[in-house]
Amino acid sequence: MHNLPWQEAKLFIRNDDTNIEKVNIKLDLMESANGVVRKKENLHLVQVFLLRMRMVNIEKFINQYVTKRSESMFAQDINANEERLKEGIDGKNILVIGGAGSIGSSFIKTILHYTPKSLVVVDVNENALAELTRDLRTDPNLKVPEDYVTYPMDYSSKVFEKMFRKRCGFDIVANFSAHKHVRSEKDIYSVEALLRNNLFNAKKLLDLLTEYPPEHFFCVSTDKAANPVNIMGASKRIMEDLIFVYSDEFPVTTARFANVAFSNGSLPAGFIERMRKEQPISAPKDVKRFFVSPEESGQICVLACILGKNREIFFPKLDTAQMMSFDKIAEHFIEENGYRVLQCESDAEAIRNAEALRSGVRDYPVHFSMSDTSGEKPYEEFYTDEEIVNKREYQALGVVEDKPMPDRNRMIGLFNALEETFEQTDATKEDIVRLMQGYLPNFEHLETGKNLDSKM
Repeated sequence: MHNLPWQEAKLFIRNDDTNIEKVNIKLDLMESANGVVRKKENLHLVQVFLLRMRMVNIEKFINQYVTKRSESMFAQDINANEERLKEGIDGKNILVIGGAGSIGSSFIKTILHYTPKSLVVVDVNENALAELTRDLRTDPNLKVPEDYVTYPMDYSSKVFEKMFRKRCGFDIVANFSAHKHVRSEKDIYSVEALLRNNLFNAKKLLDLLTEYPPEHFFCVSTDKAANPVNIMGASKRIMEDLIFVYSDEFPVTTARFANVAFSNGSLPAGFIERMRKEQPISAPKDVKRFFVSPEESGQICVLACILGKNREIFFPKLDTAQMMSFDKIAEHFIEENGYRVLQCESDAEAIRNAEALRSGVRDYPVHFSMSDTSGEKPYEEFYTDEEIVNKREYQALGVVEDKPMPDRNRMIGLFNALEETFEQTDATKEDIVRLMQGYLPNFEHLETGKNLDSKM
């Protein structure tokens, strides 16, 4: 990398000194000394070497700087309901769709603290399924059942239907397959792909489940479903109604929760990749969000799935003081990895300054800008004024309850109208927005003409 052998590095740093903070202290001491220029320069390269070899522990970083919780916020609720969870999971046949993603895999890890009879995991990401299996089987705290199978397949495919029918269904079905990013909204093609996954494929699954009704069906929602301003959030709000339509066939529950810190594809997860590749970091400075840890994301889903009553929506009890902005997370991440934050006025300036990182410079270029892309809600909320909310039953969980059964005919009408529009060669994103607004009168779509693909 810098042609600096590890043996030479040990001249300047003790073999056990692989802690970034210790390296920085030694570097500062050497910078203040006289006649050690050669050693200082070499130590600088050693620091870069260590930065590349060892980043901060992400779990600890999340606890300290993002959620600011030393343990899961749901620990008390899990402990208080241990017997109910055990009864609901032990000996059950479980299907997890989208199980290789951040939330799905965390759900599985929570489930495997108990003893299900079988676990089938479906995901289109073959490599992620392989890594999931390695992760589960090397964790001594998890109870992987003998009947454990992963399938790299599309849950809307014929082969999935064959597998499902061969197994005569499952006791517990949890669906995490979804487009989850606001950036998925660009044009008619990206919108159609989003809605096909979040709604049409979900409906196909629900129709299949009626052949072998599960004891529990769970489908993850989002805080962005409450008074949505983007198509992704609106699709999840419609998804809630969609699963409720089937609630007379089998029990259904869902959960709206906050951003999952450092989840796959998230902005904070991008910080890791940028630093590994010595690339600049960008983030909005005016966007604050609620965060849960990856562990907490799986726990809230298990609690909702197993403990929830039919047509209940779970959410974490968080207050505005617990919100974090992305620029602050970026600053903490950079500093914890041994760098200083270098504020830049544009993406281009940050890219230019990133060249110096390869020579050992400790100033990390960032561009923190105002948010100006479509669908970015300036605040977050977990429920609307019209919804009935119970905050008494659980320590860290709120529940939207007594949701009425949606009008099945209105739902079918929306799906038919969407399908007809997709078939039109001149259809636009705006046409889809109007149809969704006809179903969701509180869908106030925020359109700026810009999307996140135009930014770093």
